[in-house]
Amino acid sequence: MLVLSGCNAEDLPLGGEARDTIRVLAYNIHHGEGMDSLVDLERIGDLIRRVEPDLVALQEVDSVTERTGGVDQAVRLGDLTALDVRFGRFMSYQGGAYGMAILSRLPILSAENLRLPDGAEPRSALSVTVELPRTGETLTFVGIHLYRTEDERLAQAESLEQRLAARLGPTILAGDFNSRPDSPVMDHLGREWAIVDKGEDRYTYPSFAPAREIDFVLLRPAGSFEVIAAELLDEPVLSDHRPVLVDLVVGN
Repeated sequence: MLVLSGCNAEDLPLGGEARDTIRVLAYNIHHGEGMDSLVDLERIGDLIRRVEPDLVALQEVDSVTERTGGVDQAVRLGDLTALDVRFGRFMSYQGGAYGMAILSRLPILSAENLRLPDGAEPRSALSVTVELPRTGETLTFVGIHLYRTEDERLAQAESLEQRLAARLGPTILAGDFNSRPDSPVMDHLGREWAIVDKGEDRYTYPSFAPAREIDFVLLRPAGSFEVIAAELLDEPVLSDHRPVLVDLVVGN
């Protein structure tokens, strides 16, 4: 398993004019419901605006469901952050849909909701292709929320690997894997993907008393990326997960 740790910007090689620097945020937002039992998308939008990501993978997103007041949460967060948005539907839920979303500051050239093997709930991976601002090259960004048992998650990870096998350019896989670093799921993915090392402060769940590392950012091929920085945001209230923030240089 290859784990990529952060480096200082001054340690990056010369020739950066032919490369792009991007910021990635992965966040399970618990359908906007915080640990204070309030559903408040505005404060999640505030957090996203504050850290200024280029690409955001959001999990547990509602679309016009009863439990969150009929709000299309992906569209609302796109409006709050002025970012382009795509929604990936898992299943029908309470008069609407439940799934995940991607927000992007970069131009989205295409998007696809990749169906994965069902477990206790249907699952998919939301994939977008974006154009990098400096080089004009394309990058694939995939949001994931694996669920529920180890066998189900491993089947979903294996299926996703097959679906992405033909995509040869730089690819980022980000989200809630519901799997610990030493699990069969992460061992399997670690054969082909570099897993970004968050450092000593690595536990992502639960937000108010972190005890497990289950949210990750993965990169492929490893040689197309350099990690400038990786951190978990100290935000115990907005969701039951902590946000993962990673700065990357993309390019050979």
